[in-house]
Amino acid sequence: MSFLKKLMVTAAFSAAMFVNAAYAENVKIALVVKSLGNGFFDAANKGAEEAAKELGDVDIIYTGPTKATAEAQIEVVNSLIAQKVNAIAISANDADALVPVLKKAMERGITVISWDSGVAKEGRQLHLNPSDTGLIGETIIKLAADYLPEGGDVAILSASSTATNQNAWIDAAKKVLPEKFPKIKLVATVYGDDDSAKSTDEAKGLLKSYPNLKAIIAPTTVGVVAAAQVVTDEKLIGKVNVTGLALPSEFKKFIDNGASQAVALWNPIDLGYSAVYLAHDLAVKKEEAKPGATLSIGRVGKVTLDDTNSAAMAPPFQFDKTNIEKFSKIY
Repeated sequence: MSFLKKLMVTAAFSAAMFVNAAYAENVKIALVVKSLGNGFFDAANKGAEEAAKELGDVDIIYTGPTKATAEAQIEVVNSLIAQKVNAIAISANDADALVPVLKKAMERGITVISWDSGVAKEGRQLHLNPSDTGLIGETIIKLAADYLPEGGDVAILSASSTATNQNAWIDAAKKVLPEKFPKIKLVATVYGDDDSAKSTDEAKGLLKSYPNLKAIIAPTTVGVVAAAQVVTDEKLIGKVNVTGLALPSEFKKFIDNGASQAVALWNPIDLGYSAVYLAHDLAVKKEEAKPGATLSIGRVGKVTLDDTNSAAMAPPFQFDKTNIEKFSKIY
């Protein structure tokens, strides 16, 4: 073999090795949460890691800010763009503020989806709701109404005022009040920013401002724990019922002590799992996110995208004295 032929063969072999090595690299999927140190998102990360193990070619980057603000998430996303991740799956603190930086990520070839709390359509390829928005809104009101046969005043303790999912659920709750729950009066909506200390202060403020308050509804796992602790500490068990969306493992003690009669949630482990599955298939299998498309979410099943490229994972599930012991050992 001539020297030139040897050189060509060596070059071809090296190129092939380079291509194979490139494909051998694991897919980097960033699971970006509203804030770190939140039990709901920690559980979602367990599902993300489960999906990564099942898919076999994925590395999960679990990240988020320490404070639940859009500005802090923008910094996180810019860092991920610099790291050249393959996909970003984000639970947004603000639907609109994150659009420019996420558009930049997509322009760099990064797959972008939102999950849990959505991003405006132009800032992502698809959005995965944990459940149907209208159903969640009705559920959080029903959780209070079921234990108020005579009706009464209730208040909502939400996360941040810009949280896409929280606002959508609250709007849906308000819509069903006149027709389905006419005896329930929503007297206030306050925001604890998914911060335990602020949520505690807001709960105390509600009790002071509305002495006839019968229930606090918190569609946030941070706020619902804070409110239940306030009701417990102020010896209002049996007078004010705390309900909303809660992790069984964090909330069991408040069902046990009577500060709450029942709460609801979907499986956050399944939610993190499903988000990673979708991000992977868009980034690697080049699945197309378009209205009407049916996409796999692995062991959880399938979802079909609506005209906004959004889909719902599963209905919320109720926890009370009959079952919270069992589920508190799972998540």
